[in-house]
Amino acid sequence: MLATRVLVAVTAQSVASVEDRVTLPQLRVLVMIASRGPQNLASVAQALGVHPSNATRRCDRLVDAGLIHRSDDPTDRRNLVLRLTPSGWELVQQMIEGRRAAIENVLAQMPATLRGDLVPALLAFAEAAGEIPPSEAWALGWTTDRPDCADRHMSSGTTR
Repeated sequence: MLATRVLVAVTAQSVASVEDRVTLPQLRVLVMIASRGPQNLASVAQALGVHPSNATRRCDRLVDAGLIHRSDDPTDRRNLVLRLTPSGWELVQQMIEGRRAAIENVLAQMPATLRGDLVPALLAFAEAAGEIPPSEAWALGWTTDRPDCADRHMSSGTTR
């Protein structure tokens, strides 16, 4: 339970690092687009479990803030496509890098011999809990490291 509290604190600190720019529900939209690639409003609403008008308001605010770009879907003009702007991508990366740095700092305080034992133990723990493999974690929005969609994250076509 102590380790869980540390990981929750790391997550909370990483979210707090961007809370001056976005709300938590808006951050969820940004992370969803970063991890899954371009989305339409219906998929955002469904993934968040909110009414489409609620998702529209969240996305409108993110468009106004310059964090996502909204455009017509070339294959279906009834749909809008939502993509991260470079600023949106930077915000998500800032949060993720904050988490990585915090965890690296904790690990650096541990004796090297225990660090070596920790990774296999945590991987076994995650597997026993039914956790999906790291290669599929992007599908749940837990990472933005999906290898085949790096160029779809931003409207400018720039890769990360």
